[in-house]
Amino acid sequence: MPNNLLRGSRFPLVVLALAALAGCSTLSSTSDTMAKAAQRVQPYKIDIVQGNVVTREQLAVLRPGMPRAMVQDVLGSSLLASVFHANRWDYVFTLKRQGAEPQSRRVTVFFNNDALERVEADELPSEAEFVSTLKSSPNKGPLPALTAPQDKLQKFPVPAAPEAGAAASAVADPAAYPPLEPAAQ
Repeated sequence: MPNNLLRGSRFPLVVLALAALAGCSTLSSTSDTMAKAAQRVQPYKIDIVQGNVVTREQLAVLRPGMPRAMVQDVLGSSLLASVFHANRWDYVFTLKRQGAEPQSRRVTVFFNNDALERVEADELPSEAEFVSTLKSSPNKGPLPALTAPQDKLQKFPVPAAPEAGAAASAVADPAAYPPLEPAAQ
């Protein structure tokens, strides 16, 4: 009798062990499927733009001997201005976008007695080339048709067309405006 008791208690243990092993293989295949799905789905990352955009057209305007104020008018405020290098302005630009190569450019402007001495710059894009890199990818698929059923359109009355005389009287007479400058006396 004790031998039958041991056999009877072994059966549920064997079934439990087999179920645990089957669960492990299912768990493994499920985790593999989830890992593959996670590789395909990526979170949205915002565009990170830092620094000053300097284009070829802006550099073409600069001439040796220009005062600092004119250089700042053309290029904008420098991103890096060092106390230790008072005669040097650094313009740094970086752009990181999801699915695109990061852009990084540097322009260094040197002054001698508040006059532009020289410019060192990476290869810069033209304004049109830079703007074309900012365009987002077009939407995939056709655009939905913009239609509305007649019962919804009835809610909005059609405005009446203005009469020809009423439209002409709505335009102000240019002679009725006050002069921009006081009259000479």
